[in-house]
Amino acid sequence: MSPRRPATPDEGKAGDPAKEPTDAQDAKQAAAVESASEEAAAPKPKRRRKKAAPKAQGTAADATGVAKEAAEAALDQPAADAEAEPAAKSKPPEKTAREDEAEVEPVAEEAPEPPRRTRRKAAADAPAKPAARPQRAAREHGDAPPMVRAHAKYVRTSARKARLVCDHIRGKSVPEARAILAHASRDVARDWSKLLESAVANAEHNHELIGDELRIHAVKADEGPTLKRFRPRAMGRATTIRKRTSHLSITLTPTDGE
Repeated sequence: MSPRRPATPDEGKAGDPAKEPTDAQDAKQAAAVESASEEAAAPKPKRRRKKAAPKAQGTAADATGVAKEAAEAALDQPAADAEAEPAAKSKPPEKTAREDEAEVEPVAEEAPEPPRRTRRKAAADAPAKPAARPQRAAREHGDAPPMVRAHAKYVRTSARKARLVCDHIRGKSVPEARAILAHASRDVARDWSKLLESAVANAEHNHELIGDELRIHAVKADEGPTLKRFRPRAMGRATTIRKRTSHLSITLTPTDGE
């Protein structure tokens, strides 16, 4: 073991201040702890934004020698120039009075189209057209010559053969047509002769006209239904037989009616 160091006179009088705390130090530590706990518990104050500094007024205006209104007008002047520049570019050059007079042309104003209801009302208010008078009333007033008609339907002959005969009597007078049909070689001439006599009888009986003073105004032969028949042929075949029919019509009018 090492020999024990002898104690100094100062050590015997008082102990180490670091190892032996006093009452004042304890009080300071307790106060520091309390202040730290209070700061942690207290809410932090909100930060306020700094306001923008106001425009130069008062002393600054006096120092610079520029008034407040003049400074604001100077700030607004670039923006106004920038807005006016595109408007000036888009605006066409002004024309002289002579050019305006030369370009001006009279434009005809189109009348607006009336609505449908107005047109319907106008059509309803318009005077109605007089109805066409029947043929008999027209004959009584002497406006048109009388037309006497006769028809023969389902005549057992083809329309082609009937037309070959009727073409000879179209526009002829009744006596001439009788003579032509009497000397015609075709069998359909007898049918035309019968139809002619029927038309003359209608004119004399219904219209009180004289038969010999009439002429043939129109005559035509139309096709009628075809009757189909079959005929046996060699080796068990059958052929079709077409029995054609026709519709005959004739119109008479007075000779002096042209």
